[in-house]
Formats: sequence, C-alpha cells, structure tokens
Amino acid sequence: MDNQTKKELQIFATQIRIGIIEGTYNAKAGHPGGSLSSADVFAYLYGKELRVDAKNPKAENRDRFVLSKGHCAPGLYSALAYKGFFPVEDLKTLRHIGSYLQGHPNMNTVPGVDMSTGSLGQGISTACGMAKAAKYLGKNDINVYTLLGDGEIEEGQVWEAMMFAAQYNLDNLCVIIDSNGLQIDGACKDVMSAEPIDEKCKAFGFDYITIDGNDFDELEKAFEAFHKSDKPFAIIMKTIKGLGVSYMENQVDWHGKAPNTEEYEIAMKELNAKLAELEA
Repeated sequence: MDNQTKKELQIFATQIRIGIIEGTYNAKAGHPGGSLSSADVFAYLYGKELRVDAKNPKAENRDRFVLSKGHCAPGLYSALAYKGFFPVEDLKTLRHIGSYLQGHPNMNTVPGVDMSTGSLGQGISTACGMAKAAKYLGKNDINVYTLLGDGEIEEGQVWEAMMFAAQYNLDNLCVIIDSNGLQIDGACKDVMSAEPIDEKCKAFGFDYITIDGNDFDELEKAFEAFHKSDKPFAIIMKTIKGLGVSYMENQVDWHGKAPNTEEYEIAMKELNAKLAELEA
C-alpha cells in the first residue's frame, strides 16, 4: 500500500473514532470498545474495499455489508457519516428519542445500512442469504461482507451459517471476525473460548487468514486473499479493544458504557491530536 493511501485511511479511521466518542458521549450509552477496535476495518471497507455510493445507497449492484455485531453501530454510523451517507453532526443524536440512529442498525431508517441487526449470531445468516441470492440472480460482481465479534461466535447459529456458506460455495462471502479477546462479561477465553478460530473456519470449509486488524497493510493483504479465493473466506482480525483512546484500550469495562464529560475530553484531546499529526 502506498503511503498516501495509508495516510488517507489512517485519517478516516481517526475520524471514525472521533465519531464513536461523540456518539456514545452524547447518548450517555452505547458500545465504544468494540466499535473502536473495528474502526480500522470500517475505514478500509468504506474507504477502499466496498463498491457503494453515498448518493445512491440502494444501488442494485452495490456490495453489501452486514454488521453482525450490531451493538457496534457507533462505528458503522461514524464510517457512513464521514463517507457522506448522512451528516456527521447527526452522530450526536445516537440513541436519542426520535433519532434515526438507534443503538443497533436499522435498514429502514439509516442510509447505507443493508441489514437490521442486534441479535448476535443472526447477521452472518442474512449475509449468507444475500450472497446466495446474488449467485442465484447471476450477480457475480456483488460481494457480501459481514463483521462479527469473537464473543458473538460463541453462538451456534454462526457455525450453522458457515456450514451453509461452504455447502453452497459462497465465494462471494467475506466473514470478518474482530478478535479483540474481550466480551461484556470478561475475557472470551474465560467466558466461552471459541479458539482455535482459524482451525474451526478451516474445518467448516472456509479459506482464512489471520492478521493484525489494526494494520492497513495487513488488511489489504487479507482482502486481496479474499478476492483470489474460490471458497467462502474468513478474515480473523487480532485487534485491541478500545484502540485509540488510552484508558479504554484492553479494558473490558468499556464494552458497553459511555464516557463521562472528563473522559470525553481526554478521549477527544487524544484523537484530535492524532488527527492533527496525520493531517500535518
């Protein structure tokens, strides 16, 4: 990846993180930790990978993205806003009564959202359905992407969906697993370990790659591998929960709570300093 592209993606990812903090702070609720760990893949998807158009979000031949870990809507909303699907200022209305930006994505109200999600484990099933439908209709240029959490893949439905993907050879399906090691109740290894995730993906008929999900060169390598594969593909991203805000990093408490005013100011100072550094 050339330096200019990488810098643009780093700026986009930092903007996404700023939007995550703005949204959850103003909502006094939400899920910043997993949203922050996913900010880099959101930036790569909406900055480089997905064939989507903010001016025509329902274009028939667009790629589809399903946020299976729907509680990380603050990250998706921020990416969509900075991509131009709706005003960035609206991120401050997250979870407010009357706002179209509720705690989980709603395809009926949010431009750019392809599937309403929130019940963990179900997003990947709908992504499989979209990928199968694209093949059935002969839309071979449509790819379907879905993002799951490593806590989420404790759900049995996830693996049923992966069996379906392998059975119907959905080589247009990219399953991205954000493996940050933490879920709402603690460390994934202590709650219900899904390891070895890579070997499970292989056993369920997927090609896969394990990467540093907070590194854009690694992300580029992973999506290039997806495009070369003739099987459904899994990207297992090792990430840092809460990345970008010092006091949130690798802290399970930040799975599902909002920063207070003092914490908000610290986070925004750190992120704005990072943005200024990148834009210099």
